[in-house]
Amino acid sequence: MIKFTPILLAILYALVMYRFSVWKTLKDLDRQSSELADPALQPVFTKMAKALDIPRIRVHLYEIEPINGLAAPDGRIFITRGFYNKFRDGAFTDEEIASVIAHELGHVALGHSRRRMIDFSGQNAIRVTLSMVLGRIIPGVGPWLAGLLTTLLAARLSRSDEYEADEYAAALLTKAGIGIEPQKSMFSKLSAHTAGNSTPPAWLLSHPKTQDRIQAIDAHSKRWTT
Repeated sequence: MIKFTPILLAILYALVMYRFSVWKTLKDLDRQSSELADPALQPVFTKMAKALDIPRIRVHLYEIEPINGLAAPDGRIFITRGFYNKFRDGAFTDEEIASVIAHELGHVALGHSRRRMIDFSGQNAIRVTLSMVLGRIIPGVGPWLAGLLTTLLAARLSRSDEYEADEYAAALLTKAGIGIEPQKSMFSKLSAHTAGNSTPPAWLLSHPKTQDRIQAIDAHSKRWTT
């Protein structure tokens, strides 16, 4: 039992840290957001709500500049002020914004927040275990290698979540009569907006490459229509 104590402590520590992170995130969102009420976006939101057979889709505006959408651990959906301003300036269409919301709805519907809590705990336990094992085999380098391997695992799991949310969004947009083209064009535009940013190697990316996401969406659409 004693030899498993570091692993159990690592899991407990990860759970506590995750809960604290969730609490802090929700507090920040409460403080820096309000409900988005834009008549220009209501028609596409209404189409998606009808497709989901719910009264309406509530979206919140997060007052930060980076262009992003997110699903909070409590199920709320947000787009950032930076993203919304780009929409107001004409850089993104209402249907492209709808595709972002559909993607975040996918994260909520598929339980990705809960899965990330489990993954985070498991990854921390794996990191501790590998550090113990590799530290004995390769002193000094072992813990660093354990961290790298755990990061690779986390990136792979995150990419899997993104593909699943993309598929959910594509299905919802298709059912709502919006289609997948706005989803694909949104990815292309986002890629262009971040083209000047330095990115880590593909195997460390937490999101799939844009072209890979578009190809996966096309494959889903082709499967649904054949």
